[in-house]
Amino acid sequence: MNLDFAFLSWEVVSGFVLKGLLFSIQLTLVAMVGGILLGTLLALMRLSGKAWLAAPAAAYVNTMRSIPLVMVILWFFLLIPLMIGRPMGAELSAMITFTLFEAAYYSEIMRAGIQSVPKGQVYAGYAVGMNYRQTMQLIVLPQAFRNMLPVLLTQTIILFQDTSLVYAIGAYDLLKGFEIAGKNFNRPVETYLVAAVVYFVICFGLSMLVRRLQQRIAIIR
Repeated sequence: MNLDFAFLSWEVVSGFVLKGLLFSIQLTLVAMVGGILLGTLLALMRLSGKAWLAAPAAAYVNTMRSIPLVMVILWFFLLIPLMIGRPMGAELSAMITFTLFEAAYYSEIMRAGIQSVPKGQVYAGYAVGMNYRQTMQLIVLPQAFRNMLPVLLTQTIILFQDTSLVYAIGAYDLLKGFEIAGKNFNRPVETYLVAAVVYFVICFGLSMLVRRLQQRIAIIR
């Protein structure tokens, strides 16, 4: 195949790849934090027992989970500027899109975590005079986060992999950095192979950390 990786150097990495890696990490962290916060709110709405809260939350979650992410990315990038009357930029559009999209998945994880907390603890909170908000904030949510932490982090790893889809709107992510380097040095096959290795090393390493964390949580239980 006449593969040649000699062109890869620190200058290439710092000039093309590093910028994309930093944006991929930034996008992952923003979408994770925003998605967990919004997802927790959606989970609480679905578990509230009030139809006027549960119905729109369920519709939002089911809609987002039924549409491919790349289509949602294109919708936000193309339609939102038409609605607000000015361009939004690929990077900002990607952050908003990923946050809203991932919230649907984090919502289901948090809903399962909340339901895993025994109801007796909720009743105990009410018995000592706590209201619904205090019971959720002080008793239920801390345990739900601990129970679901490995799953939340696993979803975050998937989120990092999905950041490569921002190529559809031209955002400069990790894969885009490798692509540009490959075009500049006329070595697209080599750069895509190296990109695959980098994604594998990052995601596999994070998966091992999540597995160790899961084992430690199991010991605490």
